[in-house]
Amino acid sequence: LFFFKYGNFIDKLRLFTRGGSGGMGYPRLGGEGGKGGDVWVVAQNRMTLKQLKDRYPQKRFVAGVGANSKISALKGSKGKDCEIPVPVGISVTDENGKIIGELNKENDRILVAQGGLGGKLLTNFLPLKGQKRIIHLDLKLIADVGLVGFPNAGKSSLLSCVSHAKPAIADYACKCNLIISVADLPGLIEGAHMNKGMGHKFLKHIERTRQLLFVVDISGFQLSSHTQYRTAFETIILLTKELELYKEELQTKPALLAVNKMDLPDAQDKFHELMSQLQNPKDFLHLFEKNMIPERTVEFQHIIPISAVTGEGIEELKNCIRKSLDEQANQENDALHKKQLLNLWISDTISSTEPPSKHAVTTSKMDII
Repeated sequence: LFFFKYGNFIDKLRLFTRGGSGGMGYPRLGGEGGKGGDVWVVAQNRMTLKQLKDRYPQKRFVAGVGANSKISALKGSKGKDCEIPVPVGISVTDENGKIIGELNKENDRILVAQGGLGGKLLTNFLPLKGQKRIIHLDLKLIADVGLVGFPNAGKSSLLSCVSHAKPAIADYACKCNLIISVADLPGLIEGAHMNKGMGHKFLKHIERTRQLLFVVDISGFQLSSHTQYRTAFETIILLTKELELYKEELQTKPALLAVNKMDLPDAQDKFHELMSQLQNPKDFLHLFEKNMIPERTVEFQHIIPISAVTGEGIEELKNCIRKSLDEQANQENDALHKKQLLNLWISDTISSTEPPSKHAVTTSKMDII
């Protein structure tokens, strides 16, 4: 499992790239200079844009110069390529917003700036400069699972508990060798859809996760003494409403619910009450003001009672996350397979209905004999 704290999130980065210049030719002997090195963007699993920015604060990437032609080596060697390490899920665009390419899995690579040609007869043995290009990196998918909850719901505690580590990025050895990334995003507050708090920044990142993990405090939530106390059920309804008001499509993402702080007194009674409310949410919506009621309530694939303090339910939660992601991946693969079959069927149908061309060769029974 990979775990990303919100503070590490940079979802856009602007970089200067330049291919290396070619090497000088050797006019007297017709020698060709080496081509300049190229600049590539390469996807790596354990990489973030923040790491890239911290490692290369100047954000300039220039490839090596091609070797000059000389008597001992008339054909100059190519300049050293420059590779820019980026996280998986990056879209690369140029200064005009035109998409250069996308990096969707580890080791995917895109050429962003070509090296210049070495000096040769066509260039009067003078080398050409490498291509200059400003590129923009845009992170499309930041994590498999995004944690959704109000402040103090215990999201960060849960993350530390699950990963058994305090660093911003930690490894967890899954039994199934599956890599799962979990984004710990800042707590929502009521009115986030109107950009209160870190509203839009949070919700934009939630768009870029495959699934949602709601984390609620079983004892409820109150932001301050000046705000209204909310029960766990009310918290879920309000979180759902905030997602809906920002973008309705967010509600279509697969969702799980972790009910935290089950080590507190009366937690079991409150959990049974919450389960009753979630099984028949419409029976309790009359308790809310009309503008607080979402158009549709979230149907959780799994509801897991946990305690980030005692570790209760943590293993079950991890298993449910893996199971849910596996199910989603299978559904996406099935949908892709059906689409491919449909396209193949359409292609066959079109080709079979097309009249034979005038120059088509037909085979008669006599020919076969």
